[in-house]
Amino acid sequence: MIKFFLMVNKQGQTRLSKYYEHVEINKRTLLETEVIKSCLSRSNEQCSFIEYKDFKLIYRQYAALFIVVGVNDTENEMAIYEFIHNFVEVLDEYFSRVSELDIMFNLDKVHIILDEMVLNGCIVETNRARILAPLQILDKMSES
Repeated sequence: MIKFFLMVNKQGQTRLSKYYEHVEINKRTLLETEVIKSCLSRSNEQCSFIEYKDFKLIYRQYAALFIVVGVNDTENEMAIYEFIHNFVEVLDEYFSRVSELDIMFNLDKVHIILDEMVLNGCIVETNRARILAPLQILDKMSES
């Protein structure tokens, strides 16, 4: 099960965070700081899976953005690694070459995409067309 989902830039600034288990606000900032530090300090040659406290971190770097997913011990690391890639492909398809600015200025749409893919910490959808359908409907309604 996914515990949290983070998008972070190379400077360590959180661009998106989504928690699927309750974590107090002050503990979130501490957790994010430690998680970001442990991921950003690793070299490209090192594995993208990290054992951290009572869960695992799976991260992937795309240009200046890191996507970090915290999962419990029973989750398949490769499945989450591919989920991260699928998420970025959906963003690329919607924004046509997604950038950090797209995420910052369209955070609501990024959350809709993530919510279509993950429900209560479980991956429920991977089909790009079905994930993007609600956003395309919203875009058509806003054009009218």
